[in-house]
Amino acid sequence: MLGNSYDTQVCSISRTLEMVGERWSLLIIRNAAFAGMTRFGQFRRSLGIATNVLQSRLDGFVEAGLMERRPAREQPAASEYVLTDKGRDLVPALVALTAWGDRWAAPDGPPIIYHHIGCGDTVAPHLTCTTCGPLADPTQVEAYPGPGMPQDRADVIRQRLAAD
Repeated sequence: MLGNSYDTQVCSISRTLEMVGERWSLLIIRNAAFAGMTRFGQFRRSLGIATNVLQSRLDGFVEAGLMERRPAREQPAASEYVLTDKGRDLVPALVALTAWGDRWAAPDGPPIIYHHIGCGDTVAPHLTCTTCGPLADPTQVEAYPGPGMPQDRADVIRQRLAAD
């Protein structure tokens, strides 16, 4: 969707950006996840997005498996777009982006606050070590090659880390 290819990037962030990294994409996902929007007209009216751009994004989400297109309940001739498990798995990323925006781009305070349906308390993103628990300092996180990294690139990264 970015109009650029990141084939040389072996990175889950760049691969994710291929699916949801343009201006409207995360806003459409946000509206589906938090406002329960499923219909083309709902997305168009709430976002003021051009119909061709919206259709392109929705088609891309269906193709990528983030949304499922199905007949609308009230009007089977019309379609609705429903988040799949893959699409709903973007919710933590949306909450994290919101928290960053609340801190750095919301001078009058958070415009929206996420609440846990179960207890009503606020929801916030956290970095968590699987051994130590929550991390207070994000600079204590390093990136190491994983199993999806080609061996030649993994070796270069490991050499660079060893030199530091």
